[in-house]
Order: sequence, then C-alpha cells, then structure tokens
Amino acid sequence: MAELPVYDRSGAKVGSYQIEPADLAPRINKQLLHDVVVMYQSNLRQGSARTRSRGEVSGSTKKMYRQKGTGNARAGSRRSNIRRGGGHAKAKHPRDWSYRLPRKAVRLATRMALAAKLRDDEVVVIDQLAFDAPKTKEMAGILKALKLDDTSLLVATADYDVNVYKSTRNLAKADISPVAELNALSVLSPRRLLVTKDALDNIKQAACKDA
Repeated sequence: MAELPVYDRSGAKVGSYQIEPADLAPRINKQLLHDVVVMYQSNLRQGSARTRSRGEVSGSTKKMYRQKGTGNARAGSRRSNIRRGGGHAKAKHPRDWSYRLPRKAVRLATRMALAAKLRDDEVVVIDQLAFDAPKTKEMAGILKALKLDDTSLLVATADYDVNVYKSTRNLAKADISPVAELNALSVLSPRRLLVTKDALDNIKQAACKDA
C-alpha cells in the first residue's frame, strides 16, 4: 500500500492518501504500453505529405534525342525521375495514419501508466485546486511551492474546471486534463503528475469498475 502525502496550495503537508498501485493494474505490461503510446502518436500524424509522380509534373513527353548515334545513354521523357524537374519515382500521397486498438486494452494501458507513476514516486497529491477566476500567476506560485515549476508536468483534475484550465494552459511546462480524458501517452510524457484528491478518488472508482 502506497501512502502519498497530501499538500495544500502553500506546499504544506496536510494529510496522506493511501492507494495500492496493484488495484489500478496488477502488473505493468511494457509491450502493451508501447503499443498504445505508438497508436496515439500515429493518430497525431497529419499524413499530408505529397510529392508529384512523373505523370503529374509538367514537361514534354517527347523523346529527348534519338536512340542511337549520339554517344549518350538512351533517354526518354524529360519527366523522368533521374532528371531535374522530373517526378518522384515513388511519390508520396496523403494518407490516414490513424488506427485503433481494442478499447479494453487502451483503458488498461492508461491504468498501467498511472500505476507506473505511483510506483516511481512521480505523483504529487494536492487537497484541492480551484480559482474564482483564471489566475496564471497564482497557479505558477502553487507549482513553485510544490517544487514542480522546473519540470514537465500534467495536472489531473476530477472534472473540467474552466478557471483551473485557463490558469494552467499558458505555463510552459504544464498541461492539464480531467481524469476522464487521461491516456497512456498524456500520463507517461511528463516527468511528474499533480493530481487532486477528488481526481484520485475518480481514478480508483474507474479502476474498480473496469476490474
């Protein structure tokens, strides 16, 4: 059983939170994590690369010079891929790189990523996180008090809070996401994870439902 210290906005310890990483994922399957992360990265690819084949470039199709008697190698169209201005031999065309793995595997990988963060002591728990209005400076002060201002960070909240979101989005090394939108890539990419107590409760409840 892991016992995580709970901090307030000033960085003072105000309690503890008990959670068992094995309740989220009994074991860490590195191959599954790799497959799911690659899937998310592949889905981010634009797939808009395009080049022209020899049939798409402009230029005459007339034979450049006669076949024999010139002393040169025989040559055909000026559009050949071996000539400047010619088309590509293996032209690139727009394509869709996205694909999906089974939903159960994707959800399990998310829980594995969270369990891995817990086991590596990369999770920081805060008692609550709320603002009356968007205040980036105040959010930066909270991260500094928690000693999280100099590392890549994901802030996980129980639900979408517009004021917390707007207070975090302009910080260079910080990202924010509600628990329902977490995935293996978003959890594993940053060095640290800042999570509220309510968000951890939601994570535990979702793990119990999936078990």
